[in-house]
Amino acid sequence: MPKTAQPLPMALPAQMGLCAQRTARLLAVLQSEIERKRLPGAVVLVARHGKVALFESLGAQDPATGQAMAKDSIFRIYSMTKPIVSVAIMMLMEQGRVMLNDPVGKHLPEFADQQVAVPAGADHPPTLRPATRPATVHDLLRHTAGLTYEFMGDLPVHSHYAQARIGSRQRSNAAFSSALAALPLLADPGSMWEYSRATDVLGRMIEVLSGQTLSAFLQEKILFPLGMHETAFSVPAAQHGRIAEPYAHDPDGGVPMPMIDIRNEAAMASGGGGLASTAMDYARFLQFMLNRGELDGVRLLGPHTVDFMTADHLGDIPVNPAGAAQGLLPPGHGFGLGFAVRTAAGLAAVPGSVGLYYWGGIAGTTFFVDPAQDMFALMMIQAPNQREYFRPLFRNLVYAALLDEPNLAKV
Repeated sequence: MPKTAQPLPMALPAQMGLCAQRTARLLAVLQSEIERKRLPGAVVLVARHGKVALFESLGAQDPATGQAMAKDSIFRIYSMTKPIVSVAIMMLMEQGRVMLNDPVGKHLPEFADQQVAVPAGADHPPTLRPATRPATVHDLLRHTAGLTYEFMGDLPVHSHYAQARIGSRQRSNAAFSSALAALPLLADPGSMWEYSRATDVLGRMIEVLSGQTLSAFLQEKILFPLGMHETAFSVPAAQHGRIAEPYAHDPDGGVPMPMIDIRNEAAMASGGGGLASTAMDYARFLQFMLNRGELDGVRLLGPHTVDFMTADHLGDIPVNPAGAAQGLLPPGHGFGLGFAVRTAAGLAAVPGSVGLYYWGGIAGTTFFVDPAQDMFALMMIQAPNQREYFRPLFRNLVYAALLDEPNLAKV
């Protein structure tokens, strides 16, 4: 197991099948956004064939002080925590400690006998009825468990979430699980895809199955073995000067999103969105995934388990047609076990190969892994209200720089 964080090997863009001029243009476009003060700063990393072809920092780490962004700046990665926690559950599955078709209530009894909220019309509270079937671990992994996020709509269920302060980080994972289980479901498990607090539930399940806190399990079983020594639920005081910050005032005039406090340890280690990390740390995780479960001689998952995770698990299950999360899965995409998955070469408004998988965090961090091109790309930013602009922009610029393999020797 790596005792110190090892950087991935480096290469020139042209050596990895990336056009040097177009790679420079990617940086120039982001720099122009920084100069327009729509983006404080960024760290970008693109790797192909096991080597990093682009790794640069741009702009300011803290726009309030003007401190320059560094390659090892620390970011709140929010929902990019979900893939790591999903890997943890799959490790436990490989050990025979959990089955994906297990009812959630088998391991977390508070989730037995859940009720679904049925709208009763204007000015009338919803009625409750038993769910048609129990949610399973599989449902939690693919976000079909009938759960939601309080900010994903304005139905009574969303109000229940808000009134229960379900997003509070001041309760333990166990207390969170009990509070969430007491709330009604938005829909029957398995009936639709709705982005949700399901991975937070998986975080609590890992604690029950392992007998460890989620933080301890991730550190011992994933982060330390992969050399991700700067990824954690809080940042030590000595490293506070490396934390990247957003603009205090939204550059587009919107309401700034409050950022989670990663300087102090919270009672809840959110499996759905609580980790902080660096670009190189997260790149090691992505290379591990691209290697189908192994990095530097450390294997945490079997290759076929990784293939299983990054396949589409929705099939004909619809995305909630009225949900705010509809834009998270564009046309030609499904969802696997912790990742969105591309199922068609066309249809979506961004490029990418069939089999590509990706996700991001609400503060703007984003990644995608393209096994067909043996490539992954990662952008670390703290620009929450601009995330829907910068994510596709980054994807477009990376694929614009990508060359066909036969041209490698001619670049």
